[in-house]
Amino acid sequence: MELHLIIHGQKDLAGQLYRQLREAIDTGRLAPGTRLPPSRLLAEQLGISRKTISDTYAQLTYEGVLVGKIGSGTFVNTRAARPDRRREGVRFASQDNIERWANLNTRLSHPGNEGTARADFIGGASTQLQFPQEEWRRCVNHAMRQMSGHRGHYSRPEGITPLRDGIARHIAYARGVNCTLDDVLVCNGAQQALDLLARVMLRPGDRVAMEDPGYTPARLLFQTLGAEVASVPVDAEGIRVDLIPDGTRMIYTTPSHQFPLGMPMSAARREALLARALELGALVIEDDYDSEFRYEGRPTDALQSLDRHGVVAYIGTFSKVLLPELRLGYLIPPPNLLPALVRARQISDWHSSTLPQWALSKFIAEGYLLKHIRRCHGIYAGRRERILARLEGDLAPWLETVPSVAGFHLTALCRTPVRVPLLAELARKVDVGLYGLASFYDHVPPREGLILGFGAIDTLDIDPALDKVRDLLQQLG
Repeated sequence: MELHLIIHGQKDLAGQLYRQLREAIDTGRLAPGTRLPPSRLLAEQLGISRKTISDTYAQLTYEGVLVGKIGSGTFVNTRAARPDRRREGVRFASQDNIERWANLNTRLSHPGNEGTARADFIGGASTQLQFPQEEWRRCVNHAMRQMSGHRGHYSRPEGITPLRDGIARHIAYARGVNCTLDDVLVCNGAQQALDLLARVMLRPGDRVAMEDPGYTPARLLFQTLGAEVASVPVDAEGIRVDLIPDGTRMIYTTPSHQFPLGMPMSAARREALLARALELGALVIEDDYDSEFRYEGRPTDALQSLDRHGVVAYIGTFSKVLLPELRLGYLIPPPNLLPALVRARQISDWHSSTLPQWALSKFIAEGYLLKHIRRCHGIYAGRRERILARLEGDLAPWLETVPSVAGFHLTALCRTPVRVPLLAELARKVDVGLYGLASFYDHVPPREGLILGFGAIDTLDIDPALDKVRDLLQQLG
């Protein structure tokens, strides 16, 4: 790639070259560590003498802006001072909207590796140690071979056929979802599936009903698109269908493992929800985010499997089963919605990256996905049992468990008044990550409690970490 420099005329060649290079470095267009073209090559590109190039490089090297490395070339000095590019910008006519987005409270943002504690009970995260690196590497190599046979065209918005077929077979087997590959839309995670559904289904002012407490990013998404979000309480059987208001256009729910409390929706409540949606003409969004992992009782099929009228859109993700960094999920909408969603996807980002799609399709076809789920299920079951034993043992005076049979987080409600934010702050100081429940409530009066994720924490760290939590609870009285 050529360095973008423009020389005008035949006067002050060295000055023109110096000023353009210096400006490119000072503004950050040439980043620290960037290798500059050899003087001979740059001279040919610009049509000026090699000596002019060499003299300019020498002057910038003297000023400490460039550095020469014998046998390697000339580089932008990594120690060169970078200018502060933050300037007071113009106030746009849409400034109010800009500030509304900038000030969104994204309470479920995951910290980077540097922000995690040694023993972290963060929810929705899996451990890197369980990821099948060798199997995935073989699948990526397969993906590279597949892509080498294509001509560099854009792919299909709904996803490559082998992956859609693999997803359809997997969720029919594991979750009882009624679909074929023609029903599958591959997305960049579950959040994009929500975004597409909201863009196609809603106009500003339309009403969306969702569980309270519930998944905060979904609520924020609906609100930023101009929808009115009706917060509907939940009880031991799931969302209170009788409280879903008239005029609702869309209903968001997590029936298999209510987020964040964890209880499954009862069979009677599922039937009532489908009947209410049909009465309203509303779409039900079933977010089945982590139900591949089930520990007690008879497996419960997805709500979508009960749908006889085409009112349920089923959303799944590989972020919980594999890794969040893959950014791959899927949407199974009612058939009459799919064409509109495909068009919306096409004008949004066209399609997901095909390399991980090919790799994941091979991963599923070779049986690696089911093998990985079975392996993780055993590990998560052991961690879950350990946390439950402590919650029912020495932590019982302060915390009580919400019954849950799936996923990889547990919710514990406070039996006695506990200052959970203070508890979490003190726990962080002893390298334990704790996360409160109250922030996931909207209009319903919040219950204090903890979300205890066991996907990312090592099994051997659970008891020492909970020992520290117990000691802190004792100190807090």
